[in-house]
Amino acid sequence: MRVAVLSFAHVHAATYIRLLRDRDGIELITSDPDAPPDDPTRGREFAESLGAAYVDTWEEIFALRPDAVVVTSENARHRHLVERAAASGAHVLCEKPLATTEADARAMIDACERAGVGLMTAYPVRFSPAFTALRRALADGSLGGLISVHGANNGSNPARSRPWFADPELAGGGALADHTVHIADLVDALLDGEQAAEVYAQANSILDDGGPAPDVETAGLVTIRYPGGVVAGVDASWSHPPDHPTWGGLAMTCVGEKAIVEFDAFPPLLGGFDSASGRDRWEAGGVDLDAAMLEEFLDAVRTGRRPSPDGESGLRTLRIVLAAYESLRTGQPVALTDALA
Repeated sequence: MRVAVLSFAHVHAATYIRLLRDRDGIELITSDPDAPPDDPTRGREFAESLGAAYVDTWEEIFALRPDAVVVTSENARHRHLVERAAASGAHVLCEKPLATTEADARAMIDACERAGVGLMTAYPVRFSPAFTALRRALADGSLGGLISVHGANNGSNPARSRPWFADPELAGGGALADHTVHIADLVDALLDGEQAAEVYAQANSILDDGGPAPDVETAGLVTIRYPGGVVAGVDASWSHPPDHPTWGGLAMTCVGEKAIVEFDAFPPLLGGFDSASGRDRWEAGGVDLDAAMLEEFLDAVRTGRRPSPDGESGLRTLRIVLAAYESLRTGQPVALTDALA
């Protein structure tokens, strides 16, 4: 199977390249023609440092007719690449958030449906065995009905290495766009795709690393109400300093009628002190969620089935983010409709 990674703009691009490069039966090709000159984290130099085949233009890479592509460009540039991939007959795994506008997300979904190719949104936390157990417990009635969810997705500021994350046009926002969607997707899975009814948000841009004040929010709280009565709260921030021993984490507390369940997607399994760096050190363990997500995507490509989470899942979570920004603008709760502006 020929798989292409399109753009190295996203911080996850290197992870996907390493995972695909080392898989049997995968011919990996890459391209990043929009890379700034002399950026060591982008372009041909970066691909060669990872041992990945590289071509210079989008025309060249699509001429090679990849079976599948992974889109890791800036958020606002997803639509262009997804539409080109669909037109070439390639299945698509697209980084989150799916787009920066509902119109772009819908166009991407429609393009893939017309072409008969799959569109998957990159939400790796869905593939945590602990989350699978949580879904099973909810489905079999062990928790009773779900009443509320509180989730926190706190991490370091990705704009330190990728400045576009703090560009409102390219990223669609700041920490809310970057981190709200992961929790929203997990709730989406627990509620079998129930679209949120109302969103209220508060945010600030107090957190920084000593540089100039960012143009986007660095922390916020988003409250989401669902038609069935579930209320979810999301704590999303770029709050971890550069010298923190891990990039961040994601955890949820789910309150059911019969039980309360706490879920931690990235627990530190081994802690200690690194004398070489003079810092605390945490060694992660367990399942590689990115690898599990890629396996789902590649299996869907091989079998022709619909991947999960699909483009519609990505659209539902994007609507929550767009409503959160509208709430920030108005200071009021925002009701979601079938056609959010």
